[in-house]
Amino acid sequence: MSCLVMKFGGAAMANASRFACISQLILRRLETFPKLVVVVSAMGETTSELMNLAREVSTNPPKREQDMLISAGERVSMALLAMALHEVRVDAISFTGSQSGILTTEMHTEAKVIAIRPKRVEQALKEGKVVIVAGFQGVSSSKEVTTLGRGGSDTSAVALAIGLGAERVEFYKDVPGIGEDNPKIYPDTEIFSHLSYEEALAVVGKGAEVLHDRCIRLAQKNGIPLEIRPFYDPERVGTSIGLGAERNFAFFYEGESDLTFGEDQPY
Repeated sequence: MSCLVMKFGGAAMANASRFACISQLILRRLETFPKLVVVVSAMGETTSELMNLAREVSTNPPKREQDMLISAGERVSMALLAMALHEVRVDAISFTGSQSGILTTEMHTEAKVIAIRPKRVEQALKEGKVVIVAGFQGVSSSKEVTTLGRGGSDTSAVALAIGLGAERVEFYKDVPGIGEDNPKIYPDTEIFSHLSYEEALAVVGKGAEVLHDRCIRLAQKNGIPLEIRPFYDPERVGTSIGLGAERNFAFFYEGESDLTFGEDQPY
């Protein structure tokens, strides 16, 4: 059965009522994709609020503790969405980045994904559960919680799609798609219906900003198709990227470290 990865950004979960709307969308997606993995960002401005708290306490927050703090935002989102799905009788389970098997380099606040070991995710999918994953975070070889820096949540979604052999990643954004200019700033910009990976990278590089180039490069390397959909009109595909690309699932995704992990690691 095909697996689909859905990614919801913070704007799509700006308040508690949005979780019910997302649950209904997931219900509709389950009609086509019995295996669903949903990657979530922190709600609204949660990450900024947590960083402001950190600066009130410390003039120079230690990066390890900063990761421990800001990774909590995505954990709130994943748990609330799992609860909302249970309200509509969908069996769902939430996992942190480390529980999902997202393995990273050691660099706090700017870690890179080096491998995916999604054993717990795969087992939950076999059991018929919808899996909710906290984006933007993973675990290093020294068992430290890490965060992935700019574009981290979208990168989490693509990395999981690679590890699971998913059909594609759907990104639910607060814009209608990717345009020549950033649609948040220039709402009248023309939206591209389809882009190759190279075209998407060129447009993003000029300031379109809907997806981070890091996420697109990871998808390009492994042939993962991407779709941008507005969360306020989720049945409409705004921009598709890399449709028909050759699949080439890599074992390691970002960075240059060739770290290996035993099959019995409890991720």
